[in-house]
Amino acid sequence: MSEIRLSSEKRLRLFSGRGFPELSDAVAAELGIPLTPTSAYDFANGEIFVRFEESVRGCDAFVIQSHTAPVNKQIMEQLIMIDALKRASAKRITVVAPFYGYARQDKKHRGREPITARLMVVDLHTSQIQGFFDGPVDHLFALPMLANYVGSKVDRTRLTIVSPDSGRVRVAERWSELLGGCPIAFIHKTRDPRVPNESVTGKVVGEVDGQTCVVIDDMIDTAGTITKAVDALFAAGAKEVIVAATHAVFSGPAVERLKESKVTEVVVTDSLPLSEDQRFDGLTVLSIAPLLARAIREVFEDGSVTSLFDGHS
Repeated sequence: MSEIRLSSEKRLRLFSGRGFPELSDAVAAELGIPLTPTSAYDFANGEIFVRFEESVRGCDAFVIQSHTAPVNKQIMEQLIMIDALKRASAKRITVVAPFYGYARQDKKHRGREPITARLMVVDLHTSQIQGFFDGPVDHLFALPMLANYVGSKVDRTRLTIVSPDSGRVRVAERWSELLGGCPIAFIHKTRDPRVPNESVTGKVVGEVDGQTCVVIDDMIDTAGTITKAVDALFAAGAKEVIVAATHAVFSGPAVERLKESKVTEVVVTDSLPLSEDQRFDGLTVLSIAPLLARAIREVFEDGSVTSLFDGHS
């Protein structure tokens, strides 16, 4: 015998940053494994320290961190976790970012990242962002989950899917396909690139009179665009308006704007944590933990992530 053979098997380990540990706990519960014990704290000057309490040598490591506020801190902590895993000889590292910071600027906030790192994100602002990474990217979609929920509550014969601008018409078409071919509409708007978080809502393009309208978007930040869209739809004769978005950023006046609007229901996922002050009547929060857990298992088993979305990739 001129060689030594090992019968070792692949090992999956789950790691959580401090951005949204409750979501990590939910994903771990779906997978049926505990999170790997991790020590993490801030020094007095704001620097971050991370250490894993168990050996990670040779494992498939999945690092969950939603880029909550403060975004820069959460990204830096995730990068430090990746670096620690690489130096501790993890075999493969997959970054799981339910909400990816800086996506709206269509550029990546980069730091030291190993070539072996892989990225798993949910509903990027634009799909071309996948090309900004050196390693492979699995782009997960909450669209089927949101569409199934909305479709179970409305009369689909009187349903119109509305894109808040012309840029998301393709996403509205996907919603329509999943909900039986209902009509779509979009709202023509203009935006001054020098003024962030502010747009001018214009004409509604499409038939919405007497319809239940579902306004779809990837995120709700200050809710200015969404609430203006709601007003425009009611002015055009919409019977009721539902808002469905993946990421509830809810910055600044967002909650008050949504509370004061005529919107019937706001449906979001728990890709970001929501405080009690950010919750209100008419807000529905769907869990993405099952989606993340299924995707992690597919990656670990070298399966197909695309198959999770019925070809929507």
